[in-house]
Amino acid sequence: MQIGSGIFSSPGVVVANTQSVGASLLVWLASGLLAWTGASSFAELGSTIPINGGAQAYLAYSYGPLVSYLFAWTSISALRPGGSAVIALIFSEYLNRLFWHATPAEVSPDEIPQWAIKLTAVAAVLFISVLCVMTRNLGTRAAVAFTTVKVSAMAVTVLGIIQLARGRASSSLREPLFTGSSQSPSSYALALYSGLWAFDGWDQANYVCGEMKNAERNLPRAIHSSMAIVTLLFLLGNVAYFVVLDKVTVGLSNTVALDFGRALFGPIGGSIFAFMVAFSCFGALNGAAFTSARLIAVAGREHYLPAWFGKLHTTRKTPVNAMCLHAAITVLFIAVGGGFRSLINFAVVASWAFYFLTVLGLVILRVKEPLLERPYKTWIITPLTFCAVALFLLCMPVIAAPLEALAVLGFVSAGVPLYYITHRNSPDVQNSRIFTVLSSLWARIRGRPASGAGW
Repeated sequence: MQIGSGIFSSPGVVVANTQSVGASLLVWLASGLLAWTGASSFAELGSTIPINGGAQAYLAYSYGPLVSYLFAWTSISALRPGGSAVIALIFSEYLNRLFWHATPAEVSPDEIPQWAIKLTAVAAVLFISVLCVMTRNLGTRAAVAFTTVKVSAMAVTVLGIIQLARGRASSSLREPLFTGSSQSPSSYALALYSGLWAFDGWDQANYVCGEMKNAERNLPRAIHSSMAIVTLLFLLGNVAYFVVLDKVTVGLSNTVALDFGRALFGPIGGSIFAFMVAFSCFGALNGAAFTSARLIAVAGREHYLPAWFGKLHTTRKTPVNAMCLHAAITVLFIAVGGGFRSLINFAVVASWAFYFLTVLGLVILRVKEPLLERPYKTWIITPLTFCAVALFLLCMPVIAAPLEALAVLGFVSAGVPLYYITHRNSPDVQNSRIFTVLSSLWARIRGRPASGAGW
């Protein structure tokens, strides 16, 4: 889930904000290490509370149902559809570069009409939505083909290393790496947002740790090995881009992989890479829609949303109502979201607010529950570092991207009255599976029997 659209689109945003090759590479390294500290903290939480649900379960345990509800509400109304909108726009821009014959070097990306990009993105969302609700297994089978192409697209790393070995590096690596580096903290915050967007997905293993064999051992192994591999691949991928392209070209491009292929093999190479990345984004959009619809369906059954959204199609047994809601919100983000770079800032601010609260909950549990069994225990400096940097990232948007920060605050705040109206006094929610399991865990820790709760 980490290797998706981000590495093929975010490098331009990073170098545009840092204004130098060396600073942009440091931002990518910092993004990987910061994501790694968060993933390591989630590894401890997952081995300590070994149930499905990820951040939603940990927030419920650390803070209570209100914060957990706000996470679910924000994920459904903003995070998931906002992320899908970003992927759809990246897919659309790559695809439109092909249809508008924009792979030659003399054609500017700005010459592609915005209406064409948004219309293609909307069409992709609607097509994927139909694909995911036609049959129960069609979406997962499609993901196999998409993933194969997605990994193949990382061939940019090998091609860049070959060019470097042949001594054909661009001016990006022949000049001093840190010349002209930005001095603005808010610019580095925005650059980090884009780097962290590319690394996003490091928390996803926790959503299924309840189904893992020996989760106490295998969850930390999976997290640490994957973070090492992805961080190395992303660093090499960025070096490969700078081997072939100058930093000005990278900084102006939302389709850096296309420009990379065009510089190496001409218009045909640009077309091949554009198709591979578009196909990769289409696969990422498929996975996002598939999981988001099921998140909404569960929320409907748990009375986080009207029960209508939790119903399955009578014959196909797919969450049609939930998919319609996800598609509608995603289309709205595409139409009025302000473009892919603004949506990245919005999505990262929203997600990292809850990442911060979740990892802070680990620190709180260390103090409140010192005897809690922790099969895997990360160094305390790890969550503290994560929280400190996350707090910086959450403060900077007030200066650098105030509209996105206000939008996030609005989405989260809207969930508070909804919680008290629809959730607090609902007996069905109080007896929901997640709170039953958490109550069982709580009682188990204290050595008391959990009334009516099975482990």
